[in-house]
Parts: sequence; C-alpha cells; structure tokens
Amino acid sequence: MLILKIIFLILIVICAIFYIMYIWNFSLILLIIMLAVPAVLFICTFITKKMLSVDFAVKYDTASKRQDFPVQIQLNNRSIFPVGKAEAHIEYYNLFNNQINTFELYMPIQARNTQSVTFQLKSKYCGIINVKCAYIYIFDPLRLFKFKVGKNISAEIPVMPDGHEISGTVSYSDRVNEESTRFSDTSPGDDPSEVFDLRDYIPGDKLNRIHWKLSSKMDDFIVKDYSLPVDIPTMIFLDMKCYEDSDYTLPVFDTLVESLISVSQFMLSCERMHTIVFFNGKQHRFVERIVDSQESLSALIQELITSITDNLYCESPDVYFLDNQNTTLSSFTFISSVTDTRILEYIEENIDSDLKNAIIVTKSPTETEKIRESCAGLEIIPVVIGKISASIKDIEL
Repeated sequence: MLILKIIFLILIVICAIFYIMYIWNFSLILLIIMLAVPAVLFICTFITKKMLSVDFAVKYDTASKRQDFPVQIQLNNRSIFPVGKAEAHIEYYNLFNNQINTFELYMPIQARNTQSVTFQLKSKYCGIINVKCAYIYIFDPLRLFKFKVGKNISAEIPVMPDGHEISGTVSYSDRVNEESTRFSDTSPGDDPSEVFDLRDYIPGDKLNRIHWKLSSKMDDFIVKDYSLPVDIPTMIFLDMKCYEDSDYTLPVFDTLVESLISVSQFMLSCERMHTIVFFNGKQHRFVERIVDSQESLSALIQELITSITDNLYCESPDVYFLDNQNTTLSSFTFISSVTDTRILEYIEENIDSDLKNAIIVTKSPTETEKIRESCAGLEIIPVVIGKISASIKDIEL
C-alpha cells in the first residue's frame, strides 16, 4: 500500500512537471485529474465507512467439542459505493485459556447490500469460545487509503462437554426424604407408603407383606413389593476455582466439568436424584440445582457453562460450607483440582454424610498420595486429565 502511494505521488510530480514544461490544456487537465482522483477516492471510502455496519451471527446456541461450528460476519453496506476488498482480523479464545488465535478474512462488499461471510471454528475443550472482530479494513479501488470499521465486535459460543461411562455402586440409605413422592420405576425397596409390584408368594417372604384380600380372591398367596425411594439427600459439589494458571488450566477445567457430568449421569442411570452445587460467576453466588432427569441435567450443563465469566472468578468452597453447616447427606462428592488439604480436611471433619468422595483432577495420580495420608476419612479418587473413565472406578455413592 505504501508503494502504491509512492507511485501515485511520483505520477502527480510527473504530471506537474509536464504541466510546467508544456502549455497545452491537456497537461492541465491531466494534472487536475491526478490531483482529484485521490480526493474523490478518500471521500467515497470515508462515506462507505460511515454507512457500513458489522455484526456477528451465530447459527446455533451451543456447539459440541471437536466439531466444526459456523460463525458469520454480517456486513450491511448502505452506501452506493462497493468495496473491492475488505480485510477482517478475527481473534478467538476459550475463556479458560489466555491463548488467542487469529486469522484473516478477505472479502468484497457490495453496494446497498447485506451479505454474510461464514467461517468455521472448532474447540478441543468445553467452555465459552469468545470470537472477536478486532477490526475490518476497507480499501479504495486503488488501495491508496484504508479505514478501520467493525472494531471489537464480539460473540460468545458455549461449547458443551461430553459425558463418560464410569463404574461404581449407588447404595441405599436410611437418610431419605420422608415426604418424598419419588420412587424407583425399576427396583423394589422397603418403603411401605407405596406398592411397587404384586407377585406370587415365595418361601421366606414376610407375612406382613401378603395381600390377604387379593389372595383370598386368587386362591393363592399374593405378596406386595414395596417401593424404593430415590429422593435421597445426595450432593455433588463442583469446585470451579482455578488453582493453577498455566497451559493445563483449560484441560483441567474440561476434566472437572466432564467428571461432574459423568458422575451425575451414572447416578441418573441408577435412578438416584441428587443436588449439584456450583458457583455461578454471572450471579456471583453458589447455586443448588436438583437433577432428576436427563433434561434437568442438560439444562444444568448449559447454565454451568454459560455462567463462566471472563475474569474466571470463583468463591472458595469454604463460603458455601460455612453457610450450610446443618446439612445431612447420604452421599457427598467433592470435585476439584485443589491440592491444598485444608478444604479436604474441613469436608472430612464437618460434612455430615455417610459416604464422602473427593474426585481430584490431577496431572499425575502420585500428586494425591499426600492427600490420602492426611484425609483418611475421605475416599480420594485421582482423575488424570482427560482420562475420566479409566480413573473413576468402583466409586460408591
């Protein structure tokens, strides 16, 4: 572009010399044209800049990991002047990673027209992808002038995490909600408030479970199977506080969220409704969400991902524990990347729960050996980054 300006300046100087040396009208007209062209191009391009608007459009509300998703730049040129070439500088990054990726887009812009330019992005990890148009340069036809438009236009695309298959057991507990109306659809239990099924008598069945009225009609003993409550006070606590600011931050966050989803999906498959607690950065508080179906889990995942803020602020779990000291649970699972045993020791001593698990996301299983020694009352489960199924085995909830 600088070379073009120098060449055009040289041409103007040549035309001026030509006008001085010759008295013909042609030399004057040529000099006027050479002086007028850059002025006209500047005015036309400046008008185009003022009448050009830029915005992002995202086709889908969310995206999936490792899959391309489209993002559009929409350009609305209300002027009568087309732009032969525009250059857009695009930046994008995951909120849990400070690594900014950039690329350039080149496109023409038609006059009196709205047009879209689509490009594809993909993320290896879950989170929020922030896409920003740092600027768009528009040029005049001779590329003598350029103007900057569309500065700092941005959009956010939540990238949803995946669930992983884990192994474990879900134990029955006497700590049930006595007012619960939620019972298992597949397994019998010992709650006499509701009958699960009727079946033929088997030697060894308790006499108080015989349905005498129905048995007299059937001329055979019919036994009542009672229902199994699924409204057990069970909690999964996700600690989203970043304890390490490095290249591992994004993989750690990804593993934390997917560990939560994997445990929650496993509990749903065992018909165990549960409560999930996490810090909502946009609401600036801890929130509790009851998960009793795949639909409620999907809604929680979207809320969790979209609650992330750019400053990554998260309150310490201590704040929640101090405000909820009288909670009694059948099972408590703490998911974190914390290596400080202070929080874990507090959970061991102060959380009233029959079963206590601590899923610790780590770069190496050996990093949790000291935690096991100091927190013998906690079941410490180290989860190596990205290896959830291989790490969470035989968890008891």
